Amino acid sequence: MIESLKTRFIIIFAVLAVSLFLIYPSIGPVPAIWSKYLPDSPIRLGLDLQGGLYLVLEVQVEKAVEAAVDQTMLEVSGLMKDERIRYIDILRKNTDSFVIDFKGADQAALFDEKILEKIATFKKISGGPSEKGFETELQLDPKTVDSIKQKAVRQAVDTIRNRVDAFGVAEPDVVIQGTDRIVVQLPGLKEDVNRAIDIIRRTARLEFRLVDEKGDLSAALKGNVPQGSEILYQLDKNPRTGAVGRTPFLVKKQVLLTGDLLTDARVTPDQTGRMIIGMDFNRLGAQQFERITGEHVRERLAIVLDNRVYSAPVIKDRISGGSAIIEGMFSPDEAHDLALVLRAGSLPAPVKILENRSVGPSLGEDSIRSGRNAIILGMLLIAIGMAVYYRLSGLVANIALLFNLLLIFAVMVSPGLRATLTLPGLAGVALTIGMAIDANILIFERIREELRAGRTPRSALENGYAKAFSTIFDSNLTTILSALPLIQFGTGPIKGFAVTLCIGLLASMFTALFVTRAIFDYAFLVKRIKTFSV
Repeated sequence: MIESLKTRFIIIFAVLAVSLFLIYPSIGPVPAIWSKYLPDSPIRLGLDLQGGLYLVLEVQVEKAVEAAVDQTMLEVSGLMKDERIRYIDILRKNTDSFVIDFKGADQAALFDEKILEKIATFKKISGGPSEKGFETELQLDPKTVDSIKQKAVRQAVDTIRNRVDAFGVAEPDVVIQGTDRIVVQLPGLKEDVNRAIDIIRRTARLEFRLVDEKGDLSAALKGNVPQGSEILYQLDKNPRTGAVGRTPFLVKKQVLLTGDLLTDARVTPDQTGRMIIGMDFNRLGAQQFERITGEHVRERLAIVLDNRVYSAPVIKDRISGGSAIIEGMFSPDEAHDLALVLRAGSLPAPVKILENRSVGPSLGEDSIRSGRNAIILGMLLIAIGMAVYYRLSGLVANIALLFNLLLIFAVMVSPGLRATLTLPGLAGVALTIGMAIDANILIFERIREELRAGRTPRSALENGYAKAFSTIFDSNLTTILSALPLIQFGTGPIKGFAVTLCIGLLASMFTALFVTRAIFDYAFLVKRIKTFSV
């Protein structure tokens, strides 16, 4: 029995030493040698405790469906050229459908025979004579539409997280809320808030399109825009006056290549000192870029980013090697931010900011102070009450309570978890303190019952712990099971509350059933006490 007691105290002191080791960086500055070789992460504070930026974004998933339809139209156009199927035009009709005007019914039949099966996600919903020839309408399968929308939201989360990481914000929280919303929390962000918002919300959809040089730009500016084209503008900034002018371009809507195939984007100055952005494509992108430039020699290729023309150079020859540049009147910060979002990837669809809330650090400091004071006051009242009502046993419970609090924060800063402490998390700590004491009260009341029944102090101790175990275990387990969905599906403060609650309940079971029992066993087996002060 003594050997078992030694083992238990070794475990207790080992847990205590590890807890102090993990919590020390949160108490004071660590030596340089500690930072070099040992974990030195303090408790990570949430947005509501240290200030920062809170955003709720809505992903405009319909735009992702439109982009998927546009990409299929481009593929279909290439397939029809390969199969020598003659058509007049191919245009998107609705968000999830497009129409092809063939030069005759025989060409439409040839399309059905050779190409329709290659675009299995589209179904033919109509076909018949039209003013131009013979028209066929194709619609995207509804299940595929839902899949594209879900994928767009997931991809948007990954892209935003990559951008935030590249921006240098520590411990960001980017999670999906509902079906098409994303919650972004950037704790500790106090400067460059507007810049961060611009980086997060920028779609950064890079497109290569042909300039419609056959269309009449003057007529288009008056409202007579040719079908299949649109007017986009290039912004020109005067370096001397700072005035911004707009140059219109008549650009074809058909997208020849997108920035999804980029592998790198970097900022380099040109010979005049202007900032340009160099881009590298992957193998597939390089092949497509070479084919596009080879097929459209002496035509103008517009480089469009988020519906803004940055340059529209004339293709002088086939371009191989998979590299291109974006020119513009960039400031150094603008150029670096643009390169950042291109490297991180474009959003699959634009996002709309539904809520933008900045939390000041002073509010966080007030919250920490209030929460700390509440916890200290609560512990003092509990400690006094336990010592008065349960005498020496109450002091043992108070020791376990301090151990429990230390254990909670140690687990939160452990490298494997790195949980975030939020304001509701402090409430979870306070609640856990009460439940930890409640476990000790259950044990002590059971022991009192055994003593009143005439049991010896040693027998009353064993029976008290045995009978209270199931009640403590069941109540804590049901509470933990109730909190797990909040950890899985909750965000920010809700998740913070559930995390601290679960950690605190597990810690309280350890301290109430293991630590206090070891102390009482030591008193009976080593100190040979004859009475029980409870």
